[in-house]
Amino acid sequence: MEDCIFCKIIKGEIPSKKVYENEYVYAFEDIHPVAPVHVLVIPKIHIPSLNDINEDNSKYVSEIFKSIVEITKLKNICNSGYRVISNCGEDGGQVVNHLHFHVLGGKDLGPKLVK
Repeated sequence: MEDCIFCKIIKGEIPSKKVYENEYVYAFEDIHPVAPVHVLVIPKIHIPSLNDINEDNSKYVSEIFKSIVEITKLKNICNSGYRVISNCGEDGGQVVNHLHFHVLGGKDLGPKLVK
């Protein structure tokens, strides 16, 4: 997608602070973190939302979750705990229409969602 901010980040057209990358996944620091560790993990292909996951692109989603474990190890939050969030649709709080997962940690997040 030409005007997708995350696609532009993947292409290197918009700078980001890379945390992790492989063939399927790109992960970078959120520019407005809500926790000491706040990493966005995105597929390297444009998938608009959770509703658009299908048999053809599900490999990317599987790779995202494998990558999240590696990212939590890199960020030293694997053992202390972390939260993974994906917003879907306007009412769900999705702002960028490119599938992405927020990895939050580095402090006690409590039992409720971070707002």
